[in-house]
Amino acid sequence: MKLDGHYVDPRLVALYDSDNPGTADTDFYLGLASELTARSILDLGCGTGVLTRKLATSGREVTGVDPAPAMLAYAQQQPGAERVRWVNGDSGALGTPGADLAVMTGNVAQVFLDASEWADTLRHLYAALRPGGHLAFESRRPEARAWESWNRETTFEQVESADGPMESWLEVVDVQPGRVQFSGHNVFLQTGETVVVDSELRFRSQREITESLEQAGFIVEDVHGDWRRGPVTSESRVMVFVARRGG
Repeated sequence: MKLDGHYVDPRLVALYDSDNPGTADTDFYLGLASELTARSILDLGCGTGVLTRKLATSGREVTGVDPAPAMLAYAQQQPGAERVRWVNGDSGALGTPGADLAVMTGNVAQVFLDASEWADTLRHLYAALRPGGHLAFESRRPEARAWESWNRETTFEQVESADGPMESWLEVVDVQPGRVQFSGHNVFLQTGETVVVDSELRFRSQREITESLEQAGFIVEDVHGDWRRGPVTSESRVMVFVARRGG
């Protein structure tokens, strides 16, 4: 997997949490972990570890796995990081710990572009869970066409960073069935340096994701259309999957 620049450049990594504050989604996963009385939790694609560290309460063993060293380095400097076991790697690094719960947040499921890569990830997650353990993640609903608002007009912002004031915005480069390529523009005003980050996401339908989960041996228990656990409707922008490992 090729890592996008915003997961690699320390200057952009430091801005990740402010760009992706996450409140409703974090609350959802925290609530789910409590409901399932999960004691062993895996966070695949943990990034800067905002949710990972909150999951790591007393009596839990929490592991954060991410392929980007810069993201993990930042995560390990944050309060509560000592409560988490951090692993640099992809899903193949999960092992077989017999976990109660595995999560993928921040629409991580969409970075797996090829069917084989996605299938391998689900296979690794299945192996990492105990029988009856749960997997939870979200993915943008393709019918909502989120990328139509990824342009300079709607995403432009000016922020203060550790490297001084900067401007940033998104621009869509190409849209194909199930795939969207876009660029993130970051201008450091003090130096005039422009960092352009190219990204691509896979937009799978609810049916595609459900079928892939079932093929991997999971039983889909719920698909929510929002973070309040409402149903998936024509207005839903996200699909939140909760699946149980069979066998």
